[in-house]
Amino acid sequence: MLEMFEYAFMQRAFLVGILLAIIIPLIGVIVVLKRLSMIGDALSHTSLAGVALGLLLGIDPIVGAVVVCVVAAFSIEAIRKKIPRYAEISISIIMSVGIGLASVLTGFIDDGAAFNSFLFGSIVAISDTEVLLVLIVTVIVVATFLLLYKELMFITFDEQGAVLAGLPVKKINFIITLLTAITVSVAARSVGALIVSSLMVIPVACAMQVANSYKKTVIYSVLFAVLFTVVGLVLSYYFNLKPGGTIVLTGVIVLIPLMVIRRK
Repeated sequence: MLEMFEYAFMQRAFLVGILLAIIIPLIGVIVVLKRLSMIGDALSHTSLAGVALGLLLGIDPIVGAVVVCVVAAFSIEAIRKKIPRYAEISISIIMSVGIGLASVLTGFIDDGAAFNSFLFGSIVAISDTEVLLVLIVTVIVVATFLLLYKELMFITFDEQGAVLAGLPVKKINFIITLLTAITVSVAARSVGALIVSSLMVIPVACAMQVANSYKKTVIYSVLFAVLFTVVGLVLSYYFNLKPGGTIVLTGVIVLIPLMVIRRK
């Protein structure tokens, strides 16, 4: 089984996969508990518009994805504040814009293979530069989550109460929105834009079946995500499967019996 680690691309795949498995659930816990789980789906689809734009302009597609995702994330937040009773509408609007824009822009791209690599990811083909980028983002996300742990917990469960308590809710929401956009756009290159949202939700859903506190939900979410990533990469290597899809399906296979057991 250890023979796979003789290859540099598998070493990079496991390193990046585990790093993403740590930060994506951290963002996912906040998003899911705020009942905005579809935001990952909206941003991941919108990131494709950024990828297409980057390819058309001759710049790094990841840079294009980051810029477009950041704009989309803040647009969702702005619309959500305008109509707080129907927050999910903001997600649908931005996702529709992202999908439409990506669809139009891809018609002008000559290198379809480069764009397609972002759809389902290419974790075994990432470069050393992309590994470094993921590492930097991981450090920033983990450090921010730990520094703002109590504030994030308060805002997640009672945003109005946090405002009345004097917490800088707007600033914290700004930071989390920015980190969510960057995390989704960076992860899209590795695991695929169409799969990122699943990795943001499924580990958290599994953790919620066994955890009885916010802290345990966070810890179990990361552990589940790491488990799914490792198992998914091993299965994809030996059975010649797509890594991103295999990781997600591994999570689903674990989630279903957990939900059945808890219900009984």
